Amino acid sequence: MTQESTSVLLIYTGGTIGMIENPETGALENFNFEQLQKHVPELAGFHFRIDSFQFDPPRDSSDMDPNAWRELVKIISDNYNEYNGFVILHGTDTMAFTASALSFMLEGLDKAVILTGSQLPIGVLRTDGKENLMTSIEIAAARNEEGKALIPEVCIFFENHLMRGNRTTKLNAENFNAFRSFNYPALATAGIHIKYNQVIRNYSKREDRDLKPHYLLDTNIAILKIFPGLQENVVAATLAVPGLKAVVLETYGSGNAPRKEWFIRLLCEASSKGIVIVNITQCSAGAVEMERYETGYQLLQAGVVSGHDSTTESAITKLMFLLGHGLSTEEVRKRMGVSIAGEMTVG
Repeated sequence: MTQESTSVLLIYTGGTIGMIENPETGALENFNFEQLQKHVPELAGFHFRIDSFQFDPPRDSSDMDPNAWRELVKIISDNYNEYNGFVILHGTDTMAFTASALSFMLEGLDKAVILTGSQLPIGVLRTDGKENLMTSIEIAAARNEEGKALIPEVCIFFENHLMRGNRTTKLNAENFNAFRSFNYPALATAGIHIKYNQVIRNYSKREDRDLKPHYLLDTNIAILKIFPGLQENVVAATLAVPGLKAVVLETYGSGNAPRKEWFIRLLCEASSKGIVIVNITQCSAGAVEMERYETGYQLLQAGVVSGHDSTTESAITKLMFLLGHGLSTEEVRKRMGVSIAGEMTVG
């Protein structure tokens, strides 16, 4: 595919990368995205079409929600045949949630959707935004020898690493290396050259498929984090929330939790009522293995489903996706235990 026929759509949702500093107040304010060329003149070096779409008004990362995810899916779906790849500029705080959600909502994706952002505004001298933006555009446009997208999935690019979107979590609010993918290798690393993981290069050589966008999400979900001293009334109140359909249970180590009678009883009662409970570890790296210790085995007996090595962001958005499609409790439990978009390693 020639550069003349290549095109990338930039979608600016909001976030630090699209802000400039008010010289009078020092506050960060959103700037009109049409000024991007002024702040990043290097974009002219690509020699292919780069168009932009801007959320109006721009949204802070903390305000991103399922409606914003639906809007992103609609934008990508409506422009899917017009562009070779998509770059979403997004605030860092909820970027991993958005990337995870899009990985499920964009079924059949065979083009790159790269989320990126920055820790410093793009107009600041030491900004990491320019490098993240330029490399993301290059990856989004990258094709293999057959003219197909080299990375046909939803990803996050940050500080020289391209990571699978639903394997990524924000780890650092201070340094440029804000994101990590602990349980899955980088899809590519950017230095003098962009080096693509050979496994991923092989992954891109698969049968053609059609994009099937999804918009149905159900947010009747809670997160319950285990900690020493957790009280029965807190757990009982969480599991008794009206309309609750699923809980992400953040446990210790390889999926361990207290063996207190009341705790196991409450989980059993919730499971019997049709509430899906998914066990993921609080550890940054590693996976849930409920058969390994007695504490984990008791959870298994209580109807808790293993989330294997899923991130919290992935488990939450996957539950939203599955519940939104009206699947039965048993079907949701079954699908939470298998990978549907490369979000977990099973077996």
